[in-house]
Amino acid sequence: MASSSIPASTSSISEEELTLTVKWSGKEYTVRVCGDDSVAELKRRICELTNVLPKRQKLLYPKIGNKLAEDSVLLSTLPLKIGSDSVFRLVNVEFKMRHTSTVEDDIIVDPVESPEIIDDFELGQEETVDIKDKDVNKQKLRRRANQYKIKLRTPCREGKKLLVLDIDYTLFDHRSTAENPLQLMRPYLHEFLTAVYAEYDIMIWSATSMKWVELKMGELGVLNNPNYKITALLDHLAMITVQSDSRGIFDCKPLGMIWAQFPEFYSSKNTIMFDDLRRNFVMNPQNGLTIRPFKKAHANRDSDQELVKLTQYLLAIAELDDLSTLNHNSWELFTEDNAKRRRHA
Repeated sequence: MASSSIPASTSSISEEELTLTVKWSGKEYTVRVCGDDSVAELKRRICELTNVLPKRQKLLYPKIGNKLAEDSVLLSTLPLKIGSDSVFRLVNVEFKMRHTSTVEDDIIVDPVESPEIIDDFELGQEETVDIKDKDVNKQKLRRRANQYKIKLRTPCREGKKLLVLDIDYTLFDHRSTAENPLQLMRPYLHEFLTAVYAEYDIMIWSATSMKWVELKMGELGVLNNPNYKITALLDHLAMITVQSDSRGIFDCKPLGMIWAQFPEFYSSKNTIMFDDLRRNFVMNPQNGLTIRPFKKAHANRDSDQELVKLTQYLLAIAELDDLSTLNHNSWELFTEDNAKRRRHA
């Protein structure tokens, strides 16, 4: 059968929804993505339907070769067959996944679920603004907000601000070995969550699977603690892929996902996110605080004071009307200045 290719220069295809058929384990699944989505996004959508983790997926498609192994490749650049009923809508495109793929239910703890990202980076201000304001990224954010429904564990509380927390290297050292998960928990975690819960609703957002999030937070005693409540959990499926001129394509955590679903409670004015990777803030740089990573738990358990100091910061800024006007990079100076004012009051 003859096939047509999508020219890399065709811009309108990026905005069109693509309907793909995924065959796996004797079943067919319909996946809807867009041309401006990457292979990584396609895998994320497949994971929603099949429970096969993106890192464990191997996709095959005639005449594409190894391009499907490159997560950063945009679907609009691949020579997919075009359906006869619409020039820009792809139909009946079959992806076959190798049967060696493993369903997530078979994996409880796996390093694949918590990839090690060493090359964190900070984009220039102009490039950050460009990414945040690009129409294509705004469209991705809108689609994600429609596709990914946040399930509340406890109701949002009127008048409270929102704290969004990463897990790996923020609350938990996921790479060190220990006989008990509690030995890998960041010091003062429960004291921190108890104190800030008075002023903040708390959501936890990890770039891993929901099973891993629930497992680790359950083992650390976070999900059913009597002194505070977790409002919601988010996983890798809530993230979007963006592209920068200097760093290429990468995933990030857009807070607009949350604001779009709970506009009556949360906005850029009352939200702050902690993450050890500053790249995750690129869609909302004014709301991100880069926390020092908690690593080598066995050596740093007695010396790490990050959450103690951040408790003071969060409680100090809780009385402000607009958190997005703060420079969270200077959070330690803000805390020190407030402490000095109290001593001289």
